[in-house]
Amino acid sequence: MSTPAAASGKPQARADQPKPAGGKEKIAIGDRFRLWWNSLSRPTQWAVGVPFIILLALLPVVRPPGISTVGTDFGGVMAQFGMIALIAIGLNVVVGQTGLLDLGYVGFYAVGAYTVGLLTSPDSPWNQTGDGGWLSAKWAWLAVLPIAVAITAISGLILGTPTLRLRGDYLAIVTLGFGEIVRLLADNLDTLTRGGQGLSQVAYPRLGESDTAMNGVFAAGYSNGGNINNGVWWFWLSLLLIVLVLLGVGNLERSRVGRSWVAIREDEDAAEIMGVPTFRFKLWAFVIGAGIGGLSGALYAGQVQFVVPTNFNVINSMLFLCAVVLGGQGNKLGVILGAFIVVYLPNYFLGRTEFLWWNINGNAIADYKYLFFGLALIVLMIFRPQGLIPVRQKLMTYGRQIWLAARGKRTKFDDNPAGSDKPGSTAAAEVSR
Repeated sequence: MSTPAAASGKPQARADQPKPAGGKEKIAIGDRFRLWWNSLSRPTQWAVGVPFIILLALLPVVRPPGISTVGTDFGGVMAQFGMIALIAIGLNVVVGQTGLLDLGYVGFYAVGAYTVGLLTSPDSPWNQTGDGGWLSAKWAWLAVLPIAVAITAISGLILGTPTLRLRGDYLAIVTLGFGEIVRLLADNLDTLTRGGQGLSQVAYPRLGESDTAMNGVFAAGYSNGGNINNGVWWFWLSLLLIVLVLLGVGNLERSRVGRSWVAIREDEDAAEIMGVPTFRFKLWAFVIGAGIGGLSGALYAGQVQFVVPTNFNVINSMLFLCAVVLGGQGNKLGVILGAFIVVYLPNYFLGRTEFLWWNINGNAIADYKYLFFGLALIVLMIFRPQGLIPVRQKLMTYGRQIWLAARGKRTKFDDNPAGSDKPGSTAAAEVSR
């Protein structure tokens, strides 16, 4: 039986669209930010983004009283945020852009860290910084960095080639097993990795050496005026790498590769029917995501100068996934926000005895971070599954845009966070053009 709206020929509002209240739509803050950002031209985005990046870089130097941490060094917290943000961007390529559930991403993080450790630590039989090695102690970390990224990307290729024909839970189980296999290998290959004893004295950038910084500004424990601020330099380095990675991933998103990822995410079968080589583009996503994870692992190994298997457990892999889901799958700025929340909030409460007008045990709150983030994910999945800053939907067919323009409706791509009417087939049709 047709409804009155259908009989009148008027388009019906979908159930997943926000309902108007008082003649206006209720739009969440994250949606408002996304719509505002997407409405800006590319030069305007740069004009807004560059000052914001500069202000962000100055945060660990200025250390604002209301934002700075009391239980741990704020510069170190920001450095940790930079590394997790890199991981979130890489994981977002796999999970958010392509729709592949990866539960073992920490394995790529570990491969990158152990590549740097094995090639630069005096404890490793593969050390290349000593006598007879081909690495200079001063430039060892910088020389090994691209090697770590390449080896991690190759590991993603080796893992993805036989497994990316799987889907859903089966793929998730395989990736989860990969992460655990890497950790167990690192824990049991005593002659190579020293197992639980780990690899110490890992190389780092020996830059900025002076009378006040004998081993350079990136050395562990480097202080200036009583502040441990080697984390500030690591944050600046990670911020630079984040910008470069965002530019690269953004260019891919706007290419045929990115459109293919979206088509696979929305409906892989429809994409395959429309001629998209889904396996090839899934492998692309897996390799690129793995390389970015290895880059972050190399940063981690250089900053802490110590690599041990316990730091690469499955819990950390879930935390990385939490950052992506919390911020907004498929949205690069969203996953960076998610990484900041995951890193900053536990460290903010660490060591605090009061919050606003309440007396609290900040250390206990920080210890229960996995519980709190787990509950937050449950609430988010119920009330806002698209995350804090959802991905922009650009899945309307050109014919529908022209039809809406002729009727005086919106002429841009559909920005509804819930998605379009037939996302899979529409995205695949755009890719096949």
